[in-house]
This record gives sequence, structure tokens and C-alpha cells, in this order.
Amino acid sequence: MARIVRLNDESQRFQDDGNVSRCYSTGHRRVTTPNEGRYLSVTAKRNRQNTASDLSRQLSSVNGTAVSRQTVYRRLGHIGLYARRPVRSVPLTATHCRLRLNWSRERALWTPQQWSCVMFSDESRFSLQSDSRRTLIWRATGTRYHQENTFERQRYGGAGWLVWGVIILGSRSDLHVQSVTMTGHIYRDVILEQHARLLRGAMGAEFLFVDDNACPHRVNIVDECLQSEDITRMDWPAYSPDLNPIEHVWHILD
Repeated sequence: MARIVRLNDESQRFQDDGNVSRCYSTGHRRVTTPNEGRYLSVTAKRNRQNTASDLSRQLSSVNGTAVSRQTVYRRLGHIGLYARRPVRSVPLTATHCRLRLNWSRERALWTPQQWSCVMFSDESRFSLQSDSRRTLIWRATGTRYHQENTFERQRYGGAGWLVWGVIILGSRSDLHVQSVTMTGHIYRDVILEQHARLLRGAMGAEFLFVDDNACPHRVNIVDECLQSEDITRMDWPAYSPDLNPIEHVWHILD
């Protein structure tokens, strides 16, 4: 009789886990069943922005099983799903992709000496309010740049501080912080005149200046200032913040 009971237990374990090997435990019974664990997994993958609290409430409403947020984290962690920030990207057309690829190929064989003459500049906006970038998604290790884990977005809203800086191979500039919106006049009078012009004089004729295609950077007064100061601006493909290494510095600081 005991052997029949043991065989029934092993048969049930095989249906649940796919094996009949002996399981050693601390004696604490799991709150969730294997089926409930699979439900959490499927629900998290269908809507990756569900929080652990959301998943806990959904499981309770469906099966009546009450679990904590920590239990949800553990169950999803067992199958390799972890709460991480999603990758943010801008929408790209076929033309954008072609121009980005051409730009990259032209500079793929540049030497460190050539890159040492390039000044990568950018301003980043640090929000003073709650930001959707704080929203986490469920994803597996190594899938950060998969399409389902990437959200497209062009602009951020709300109040914040604008921080401008420069990185060069082996060096960097001081940060310039302002609370007002960047305009063409501010960009010329403050950024170019007080920062870029001095760096141009220190680095010599091979100096290359990199900024993005934001509207304040491309107005006529900025172009005229660059020409008068003999500052060569590197051509930059549209919608390509990921090609500028200083963008990744902002992500580390944020």
C-alpha cells in the first residue's frame, strides 16, 4: 500500500516538474503551485510592465491564492525573469537606418589618435518629477535590446534642470547647469563661447565638435559662430543619440 502511495506521489511530481528525482527541502511548503508559477510567468510576459503587486493581485483574483511581492520576485527569478528598466529608443525610418549605418561604416576603422580629437558634447534634462523611466519591465538576462523590451519615445515633459557637458578621450569638461530651456542664443553665448571655443584652442586644428540635431544647435547664429571660431562640426545622423558616448554617461548618472 505504501509503495502504491509513493508511486502515485512520483507520478504527480513527474506531471508537475517533469522528473521524479528526490527533492530535498527545508520543510517549508511553497505558497504557489507549479501551475500558479506558470500563470505568473505567462502574465508577466504578456504585459511586461506589470509590477509584482499587480501580478500578486491578479493571481489572487483568479485562483484565490494570496502571495507577497517577494514571492512573485522569487518565482519569476527562478525562470530567469527580472525587473529591469526598459531600453528607450526613438522611432527610426528606413532612411534613418541607412544614414546611421553609413556614418558608422565611415568611422569604423578610425584610430584612437583620430578619436582623441573629437569632443562629444550634449545636454541632458534631469526631471524633478516622477518619470516613466522609473517604470520597470520583466525581462530575461541578455534580452535588454530585444524589441519587446524597447519602448519608443521622443520627448520628456515636466520641470527639470538642464545639464551640459563634454567628454574627450581621456578627459572631460566641467558641467554647466541651468534651469531655463536651451535656446540658440544661450547655446551660442554660453556653451560655444565659454566652453567649446576654449577647448578648440587647446586641441588644435584637428579638433572635431560633436553635438546632436536639436533645434537650438542648428539655427543660423550657431552656424555663424562655429564658422567664426573655426570650429569644425562632425556630420551627425538624425535620431542617433546612442552613437554619442556621452549619452551613455547620462544614463549612468540618471
